[in-house]
Amino acid sequence: MRIDIITVLPELLESPFNYSIIKRAKEKGLAEIYVHDLREFSTDKHKRVDDYSFSKGAGMVMSIQPIEAAISKLKSEREYEEVIYTTPDGYKFDQKEANVLSLKQNLIILCGHYKGIDQRVRDHFITKEYSIGDYVLTGGELAAAVILDSVLRLLPGVISDETSALTDSFQDNLLSPPVYTRPADYKGWKVPEILLSGNDKKIDDWKHQQAIEQTKARRPDLYKKYLREET
Repeated sequence: MRIDIITVLPELLESPFNYSIIKRAKEKGLAEIYVHDLREFSTDKHKRVDDYSFSKGAGMVMSIQPIEAAISKLKSEREYEEVIYTTPDGYKFDQKEANVLSLKQNLIILCGHYKGIDQRVRDHFITKEYSIGDYVLTGGELAAAVILDSVLRLLPGVISDETSALTDSFQDNLLSPPVYTRPADYKGWKVPEILLSGNDKKIDDWKHQQAIEQTKARRPDLYKKYLREET
C-alpha cells in the first residue's frame, strides 16, 4: 500500500510515522508513506497556501492552486483509488471504513487546516471526507495519523497475530470484552472462574455476552446497530 499525505505541517507527522505499528508496516515493506509539504507547490513568491474567504468570515482558507498542483502531480505518476480529506465536517471515520481502506493500494490524504479548503477542491478532487470525532483539531495531520494507524494494522503481516485485529472493538459493532492475565488471584481480586475452566465454547460465549453488556452500557448507539444487524 502507498499513502501520499499533503500537509502544511510535515514535521508534525515525523513522530507518529516512525514508531509502533506504522513503523513496522514500513520496515516490512507493506506500506510506503510519503509526506508532501503543500508549500512546495505554491506559486506565490512567499509560498503562501491560504487566503481570505470571499464570504469575509473569520479565519483563512486553504487556496485551490497549491492543492490542485500537488494532487495533479501525484495523479500524473500513478492511479489513486481514493483522495481523502480530513475535516471536522466529514463523515465519521469508523472501523468499517478502516476495513475498506485496508483493501486499497494507493491513497492520497489531504490534511485540512485553517477554516478549511476551497470548496472547488472538494467538488473536483476529493473522493472521501473523514472526521475522527465531534471536535475540532488545529489541523488534519493528527487525524491522518489516526486513520493510517487503524488501516495499516489491518494489513496482513503487520501485526504478529493477525487474528487479533479481527477481534478488536467495533469489528462487529461490539466493544471488546474485559481481558485478564496472570496471576489469577491478585490481592484477592480474582479472574472470573469461567476463564480458568479450559472450556473454549463456554469462554467464547462468556466473552460474547460481556461484549454485548459493555456495548449496551457504554455505547447504546453501537448496541442499536448490533441489534439491527443481528435481526
